[in-house]
Amino acid sequence: MAKTKTAFVCTECGYDSPKWYGKCPSCGQWNTMVEEILREEKPGRGSAIPGVSPRSIRPVRLDEISNAEDVRFSTGIRELDRVLGGGMVKGSLVLVSGAPGIGKSTLLLQACQYLCDINTVLYVTGEESLAQIKLRADRLKVREEKLLVCAETQMDQILLSASELKPSVMIVDSIQTMYHPEIQSAPGSIAQVRECTMQLLQFSKANGIAVILVGHINKDGGIAGPKVLEHMVDAVLNFEGDRHATYRLLRATKNRFGSTNEIGMFEMTDHGLDEIENPSAALLSGRPADANGSCVVATLEGTRPILAEVQGLVTKSAYGAARRTAAGIDYNRAVLLLAIMEKRAGMLLGSYDTYINVIGGLELEEPAIDLPVILAIASSYLERPISPKLASFGEVGLAGEVRAVTGASQRIAELRRLGFDRCIIPEANLKGLGEQTGIRLIPVKDIQSAIRACFD
Repeated sequence: MAKTKTAFVCTECGYDSPKWYGKCPSCGQWNTMVEEILREEKPGRGSAIPGVSPRSIRPVRLDEISNAEDVRFSTGIRELDRVLGGGMVKGSLVLVSGAPGIGKSTLLLQACQYLCDINTVLYVTGEESLAQIKLRADRLKVREEKLLVCAETQMDQILLSASELKPSVMIVDSIQTMYHPEIQSAPGSIAQVRECTMQLLQFSKANGIAVILVGHINKDGGIAGPKVLEHMVDAVLNFEGDRHATYRLLRATKNRFGSTNEIGMFEMTDHGLDEIENPSAALLSGRPADANGSCVVATLEGTRPILAEVQGLVTKSAYGAARRTAAGIDYNRAVLLLAIMEKRAGMLLGSYDTYINVIGGLELEEPAIDLPVILAIASSYLERPISPKLASFGEVGLAGEVRAVTGASQRIAELRRLGFDRCIIPEANLKGLGEQTGIRLIPVKDIQSAIRACFD
């Protein structure tokens, strides 16, 4: 019997080595080297991927490639099309990841309702039976003759069926349950996930079939499997949100055919996921009246301006060390803003517990949230409420200065549309805005003037 060959592969960068390392020599991460069994190549074995025929390689000039054919089509869900950059692309490989129960399968099954009107869709499930898929489809009211469902986990059989049926779209739920019979590792291992994804990639490109993969995430929030899996696919979509909350966010972390800054927003209901066409109104609903510690931020996600509520709570610490908690913004950024307030605005927050929260489960990363966070904390510290018709945006530097941000005109247009009458903005942004009707712009240079203008 031939001896089994093994290698150790880094789950973060895909580096492989014949021996184990505690620290990956390539990316420097600790405890990421995992043992996997290598596949022994058989003599005379060529490319045996079903549906992919061997072909000669002939380079062509760029001007010889025709782009007249419409290669992009809609999924029927506008929020999903927005994140994808305008719709699905033929021959693309898209990875949709998220926590268990967040709604990945629900979203894709709802998309099949529209996709089946103009395409043949093959839905491959490795986690549920056909009867379970039928129950979910009945609940979502998805009944289409062109929707083909297959309960299979062996990759050879899946590609063989797909090559015979020739669907326009194929959904694989999930990639961690698929396995290749020539790989001796268990389903979900690094070797199996990488090999199955590579075969789906070649099949997709060779036949012009759009393939959507569903991927699980690990306890750290990253996509389960090797990091090279993200490099192999054309787009990576993350489905975010608390499974016990109402709102869900769809965000692209990689997209070869569009922007990675767009987000889609959904609401989980009894009959599935509903699109939220006006996220600003949804996020601002239920704001408390005349309560201190609340400020509205005009943030920009890609080309879409979104208004969100930032809340701050300052209370006397009962222990020796003050506690800091931040939800929805980076913790280190929150601590930095508190230090700027204490040094530049004279607010002694060292003996106070400080809590920061972004309503709706949003994760805001852009620097324009700095000024609203400071104003919300100042409102709670001074116990003075901010006008419900006032909003703000701006980046704050270590010297306490308020710096300009991009997309000021889009932010102000969204504020005007929702009835806000005042907005505190960086003075450097005032030059390119011109005359604004229906809203009063308050330019500020530093956080001291911003705090004074907030309560005038």
